[in-house]
Amino acid sequence: MGGLAYYHVDVFTRRPFGGNSLAVIPEAQGLSAEQMLVITQELRHFESIFLEKMDDGMIRARIFDLIEELDFAGHPLLGAAAVMHQQANDPGRRQWTFQLNRKRVSVETSATSNGYSASMDQGKPAFLTSMPDLARVKLAQALNLVENDLSPEHPCEVVDTGLRYLIVPLKRGLERAQIVDRDFAAFLTTFDAQFAYLFDVANSEGRHWNNDGVVEDIATGSAAGTVGAYALRHGLVEPDEEFVLHQGRFVGRPSQIRVCASGSSSSVRRVIVGGDVAMVGYGQLHHAPRISS
Repeated sequence: MGGLAYYHVDVFTRRPFGGNSLAVIPEAQGLSAEQMLVITQELRHFESIFLEKMDDGMIRARIFDLIEELDFAGHPLLGAAAVMHQQANDPGRRQWTFQLNRKRVSVETSATSNGYSASMDQGKPAFLTSMPDLARVKLAQALNLVENDLSPEHPCEVVDTGLRYLIVPLKRGLERAQIVDRDFAAFLTTFDAQFAYLFDVANSEGRHWNNDGVVEDIATGSAAGTVGAYALRHGLVEPDEEFVLHQGRFVGRPSQIRVCASGSSSSVRRVIVGGDVAMVGYGQLHHAPRISS
């Protein structure tokens, strides 16, 4: 195999070196999952996305973080669509369909003065489990908070638009929050959740970490869809009302995620998540990694 091109983009920001960075490999055919993981670890972005154009016009997409392959993630799909739009050299609006491991996702892109705008249809959300009141104390302690930091008017609820997030609504304390429970992942599984997303209700700001609490995510597009669904279900926004979810301030990369949910509080039909994409750079790997058997 010869050179392997990749693009460096920043998602949920209008300026390079802000938002959530990403490596996009637009021609990844022939790479194994093991090679994709090694490349992701080498490039050191929080996530990388590997693309392969299919005969039916869809794009096969595989997403990796530094540990494993992911079935779904938000900012990699938005960044990948922006790269595809740049390669198409089309000043108009474009539509892209990505085939993931377990679902298809449509992304719409348009050129801006300094990059691209991209929006993703995360589909119909599923509302799974509401946390009982007795568990809120333990949840707060696991997040370095006290129960009174949690919003008393809003439930802690698991919502799924591709990944299952426990939405933790806060009335205060977002700046103090961190995962301090070493068994946090096991705690989440008791509520059929994969991750937790902390949501400051009054300020529309969120935070999210890997379950070990070591790495804080800059801007979590997959979680933003669940927040949008949650906000409509609990009367925090009106149907089809776009709002901005802020994230990344505490890691020095403020990001803005646009969210819009359709339907009603009793029946949320779909959620659109979008943001700006800044084109940062382009490079080439001279070799694919060799994987020993």
